Amino acid sequence: MTKKAAKSMANPVLLQPVYKSDGIIQVIIETPKGSRNKFAFDVQQNIFTVKKVLPAGMSFPYDFGFLPRTLAPDGDPIDVLLLMDEPAFPGIAVRARLIGIIEGEQTDGKKKIRNDRLIAVAEMNHEYAYLKKLDDLPKKFLRELEEFFVNYHRLEGKKYTLLGCKKVDAAMRMIHKAQRAA
Repeated sequence: MTKKAAKSMANPVLLQPVYKSDGIIQVIIETPKGSRNKFAFDVQQNIFTVKKVLPAGMSFPYDFGFLPRTLAPDGDPIDVLLLMDEPAFPGIAVRARLIGIIEGEQTDGKKKIRNDRLIAVAEMNHEYAYLKKLDDLPKKFLRELEEFFVNYHRLEGKKYTLLGCKKVDAAMRMIHKAQRAA
């Protein structure tokens, strides 16, 4: 492989996070729905790598990704839970409509870190097209999602606490703050 070919992959961390004309966000998929593998973008190698494998019987309930050019309090780009018809692939950019934010905190020993997740709906979508705001989600959806995060963090020896769910305006404030931090 030539040096030019080796450098042809774009670093998704550097892509635009928000389309200013319509407020649509660009989500970079890391882990697809239904996967037991947790993928993450490795900025040193400029590729997606397997970060861990969930135990048998546990998988990611939705596509998970990140918002480029942002830096969340946990030291990574802002996490995004993406609702769409079919699972995507690691590295795919998906245009999405932001509907809210799940605010959470993880505790690792005595250290508490905010670990919020944006919730967005893929722009090209049928199953979730009716979702325009966080209040359109069934309460059961949020309870099950909280259980997933609690169990997911427990596997890492951490405690996860759901602090609340907020609307798009709070999510946009967090995005702007994370863009300034990046």
